[in-house]
Amino acid sequence: MGRPATRPTKLKDGYYIEIRNKGSKTGVKLYSGTKLQMHRAIKMYERSKEVIILGESVDGKFVNKEPKLHVAD
Repeated sequence: MGRPATRPTKLKDGYYIEIRNKGSKTGVKLYSGTKLQMHRAIKMYERSKEVIILGESVDGKFVNKEPKLHVAD
């Protein structure tokens, strides 16, 4: 099994969203290379999950510090 990782993983440059079950505190980060791919992933999950837009990541840091909850239209 081995030891667990001690430092956080480095994020690739691109766009990230977080998918959660409704009412859950934790979720899964999804990576998209382009903004169009990010919007397609949002459309796919917006009906059944909570979608939080984390934004663009450059050099392992998010450009916009405040994540935004996506509300389905």
